Amino acid sequence: MNAVVDFDPLSSVQFEQLRTHYEAEFGVTWSFMQPSPRPCFNRTCLSELLMHHTQLEAAHASPVHKPLNPTNYLVLASDIEGVFNLGGDLAAFKHAIEQQDRKKLLAYAHLCVDNLWTFYNMQAPITTIALVQGQAMGGGFEAALSAHVLVAEKGAVMGLPEVLFNLFPGMGALSFLSRRIGMRAAEQMVRSGKVYTAEELYDMGVVDVLAETGAGEKAVQDWVRKTHKSLNSFQAIQKAKQRTNQLTREELIDITEIWVDAAMRLTERNLKVMERLVRAQNTKVGDAPAEQAVPLVRAVG
Repeated sequence: MNAVVDFDPLSSVQFEQLRTHYEAEFGVTWSFMQPSPRPCFNRTCLSELLMHHTQLEAAHASPVHKPLNPTNYLVLASDIEGVFNLGGDLAAFKHAIEQQDRKKLLAYAHLCVDNLWTFYNMQAPITTIALVQGQAMGGGFEAALSAHVLVAEKGAVMGLPEVLFNLFPGMGALSFLSRRIGMRAAEQMVRSGKVYTAEELYDMGVVDVLAETGAGEKAVQDWVRKTHKSLNSFQAIQKAKQRTNQLTREELIDITEIWVDAAMRLTERNLKVMERLVRAQNTKVGDAPAEQAVPLVRAVG
């Protein structure tokens, strides 16, 4: 039985929209998102994730001074039933676009990139894992893609709906997907706006581990147990992969500039579609299975 500590072993900070716990056997730290009032990436949720993950990174940066409770694996998951994350804060997007507040929208995009870049380019011997249970849309899908290992339960669904309101996912989708499945397939996914099942994404090579429905946390623990004896080798290969097909923070930041410029050109008609998606985010989709909630997103088109 894993020893579980229901608090952050490195900090006494009390988070509003994040719950953490630590499993000592293999050094697994879990970050469970609890965004409110909508299950999307608002600034509070993003700021708390960044604080927690950069704190872990800094505590493990020195090869000499190791923390009392070392983290070998960092898992991003959700406490909201049926939802991993529905993506960007569309209500804030809509308001910034209506006000033509480019600076505010760009600051939000940079905060997103800081989170994804920290998770992807962890400057410590920590393997990052995303566990998708339920829906991961837009920025939620991008966050999952930034992990070294993407675990998803059967029945989970993922998609990039931004094309529905004449935009594109600007916080890493093309960068991360193209390095997993090639640019042509990545562009097709982005342009389609299609919602994919975890099974489809596993067959495509986007999802690394496919778990049975309801067994996602066990699948993560099983993967960790299996990998741990060769963790040093796994982490070295991961670094070599990232060097071979290199991604830079500058690439991600440059794309956010393109995204903001495109957002500033959205029409009133586009914003009305975005508003319908905001209402979809407000719906308590956790009350229904993920596959029943998909029409909520598709209906916007």
